[in-house]
Amino acid sequence: MNLLCYAIHTAVSIYIWIIIIASLMTFFQPNRYNPAVQFIYRVTEPVFAFARQYLPFLVISGIDLSPIVIILGLQFIPQILCSILFF
Repeated sequence: MNLLCYAIHTAVSIYIWIIIIASLMTFFQPNRYNPAVQFIYRVTEPVFAFARQYLPFLVISGIDLSPIVIILGLQFIPQILCSILFF
């Protein structure tokens, strides 16, 4: 029971770190042919695009705030899932 909650929390935490790395990569010009850069782009860009599509106000003067909103939303997923699964 607690093992499943721990696994959910760990997976969400890893994805949050991937989002942070993707956000930091925008300040640099990483090699687009690097497999690690391609992996991070493939994992995060669909979620960023979804947030930008349904919340267009997240891009303010060219600054994309969607990673912040996604991270804040992801913080609640382990708590909600564990409370629903183990009511």
